[in-house]
Amino acid sequence: MTRAFVSRTLAALCLVSSATTAGAQRRATPAIPSPASILGWEPGADRKLPSWKQVTDYFAAVDKASPHVSVRTLGKTTLGRPFIVAFISDSATLANLPRYQKIQQQLMDPRLRTAAMRASLIAQGKNVILITSSIHSNEVGGFLTPLVVADRLARADTPEAKSILANTIIMMVPSQNPDGVDIVGDWYRSTLDTPAEGTNPPSLYHFYTGHDNNRDWYAFTQKETRYTVDSLYSPWTPQIVNDVHQQGANAGRIFIPPYMDPLEPNIDPILTASTNALGMAMAWRMTADGKTGIATNASYDQWSPARQYSLNHRGARILTETASARLASSIDLPFDKLGTGRGYDAKVASWNFPAVWPGGRWGIGDIVSYQVSATWALLVQAARDRGAWLESYATLGERALAADHPWTTTDVPAMYVISKQQSDPAALTRLLWTLQHGQVVVHESQPAGSYLVPTAQPFGSYAKALLERQAYPNLQEYPGGPPKRPYDVTAHTLPLLFGVDIQAVKAPTMQLGAVVKPVAEPTYNVSGLSGTSGKRIAIYQSYSASMDEGWTRWVFDANRIPFTTLHDRDVRAGGLRAKFDAILLPDQPAAQLRRGLAAPYPDSLRGGLGEAGAAALKAFVAEGGALLAFNEASEYAIEALALPVTNVLANVRNTDFYAPGSMFAVEVNRAHPVAATYRAPTPAVWFEDSPTFAITDTTKASVVLRYQSAGDPLLSGWLLGGARLNGRAAMVDAAVGTGHVYLYGFRPQYRAQTNATWPLIWSAILR
Repeated sequence: MTRAFVSRTLAALCLVSSATTAGAQRRATPAIPSPASILGWEPGADRKLPSWKQVTDYFAAVDKASPHVSVRTLGKTTLGRPFIVAFISDSATLANLPRYQKIQQQLMDPRLRTAAMRASLIAQGKNVILITSSIHSNEVGGFLTPLVVADRLARADTPEAKSILANTIIMMVPSQNPDGVDIVGDWYRSTLDTPAEGTNPPSLYHFYTGHDNNRDWYAFTQKETRYTVDSLYSPWTPQIVNDVHQQGANAGRIFIPPYMDPLEPNIDPILTASTNALGMAMAWRMTADGKTGIATNASYDQWSPARQYSLNHRGARILTETASARLASSIDLPFDKLGTGRGYDAKVASWNFPAVWPGGRWGIGDIVSYQVSATWALLVQAARDRGAWLESYATLGERALAADHPWTTTDVPAMYVISKQQSDPAALTRLLWTLQHGQVVVHESQPAGSYLVPTAQPFGSYAKALLERQAYPNLQEYPGGPPKRPYDVTAHTLPLLFGVDIQAVKAPTMQLGAVVKPVAEPTYNVSGLSGTSGKRIAIYQSYSASMDEGWTRWVFDANRIPFTTLHDRDVRAGGLRAKFDAILLPDQPAAQLRRGLAAPYPDSLRGGLGEAGAAALKAFVAEGGALLAFNEASEYAIEALALPVTNVLANVRNTDFYAPGSMFAVEVNRAHPVAATYRAPTPAVWFEDSPTFAITDTTKASVVLRYQSAGDPLLSGWLLGGARLNGRAAMVDAAVGTGHVYLYGFRPQYRAQTNATWPLIWSAILR
């Protein structure tokens, strides 16, 4: 046997051993599952939607199989489903997340680092990206797209994927409303091959808030909001947030920032510029890849912290809004049927809409394709420019503490002073809890007696945005034209909403004392209502689902007040007074209340209150019941019960009067029993497309709240034509038989935020 033969034999044995070991390792590591292997079909397949269990099953499987994905359950949703997040990065980073979280915190807050540490931290750090998806569960591409993106990253089989994993830490939330994934999906599957296929479910797809769940981002009322804020935003303060949404079908195929004006004045210009740059880079890549119908600087503004939480917390916010279909059923949209979006015409090329979509078939596969393309473009750019993003991020932290406040052009007080002596202690606690939950530091005062919120702190700009009164700009569609509608509302002043007295001081009058420890979330109590069935209360719930109804239920549940839910058939059946003392009609247009749903919904869901319901409500009040009608529902009550009241704003053009979501001052009739417990330091109501009342027979109706006789009642937000409110009633008590109808020309429980006007609900029920 020659030496050469022995060498060759040993080499061969080594190769066999190596191959055997490698094979054993491959067998020990499960193959990375594809989304289709879990779902049974490819994400984007026509007329297919997953259950939430299928979504979580996929993420559990890919967690086991890929070293690049680590899935965590943050808690249970409102209806008991798991709320998950997938951390995605290279394996070395995932193994050392606490280290990178500390680097992130040191970059965010310059007080945690020395000047000499800055460059080293930037060199070591990762670009932290939060991807939130499917907060609106009828935007069904949102809970399919994360599966496709996660699959690409888990496999890491392209240079771009490897670059993303090496340079970023991704926190992927596949749905911010898991309950809604099943609410919408179950309804969709039950209506396949029926006329109702592709319609929205006849109930809110978030148990309390429906579509309003992305308006909760400074009040933090919902579990799902808190999971994202408490477990992801606050510990990590990401550099970039990708918020995946869908929009209407008839204009562009996708919106990507820049946003339209106006800008919230307390957002640092660096964040506005970085959002613009990233959005345009995404649009550039997608257009080069052949995608058309991409709109920028259109449709959506950069105003309210309720939607722009990340921009108020150091993160460029990339909202994408992809055109919808009929849930997972496709539509045909000819080119000549395309319409206009705000800021562009979908049939005409323009600087912010350079590539026109030709029209045609549009379905769930197209939605997923556009969302994946946009998300991937964001991740590639964020990985490529990691150093620049971290450099900018560190600068934001330094500017937040700068004496000249470069993050705003408006006047900045030195601090806000909040007296500990307030008319509503629970509202004070809620204000402190809300500020702390948004990473605002609150101090005791020296001398004692107040709380102090300095603006020279990492999130002092956010505190200012919530504590000051808003002055929304007077924007017009064109010179002399109608007002330019804001995307949402224009005011978010917490002291007015909660009913807490504060002062903004230019120069410190008190010294900062100890930092206030985290306060417990307030508990609410209404004497005579909380925890008791002393009053028999019902809340009407339309099948044409009303978000205001959901918020009403949340407020009652938060105050532990028992109630019964009434549907159309329950009201139409009559005999209400024998069962209830008070019935609430949450905010909803009169026509919806009267008519309800129509075709293509099943007969069992159609018809609204109808004539029988109106007659039953009138009999209920005449026999001694209390009917509480909120905002637009007041117009229904006036009509259905023939009340001696008119809405003086009916049919008024928006060029003559306009108030799309603002806070107005009111005068209180202290002699009225319903006003007895209303003790807000600044009496104010939330006005949003609201009625305003004139009484035609003062023997049958009286004023509870009215607007001032002269001058402008605006406290925060935007108002045109305020003189039309002068001397008019904001709340009316109308007698019918031995009962009462209370007409609220505002939303007294607006998005569960108006603690100040909650007592006007309780007093009417208890009277």
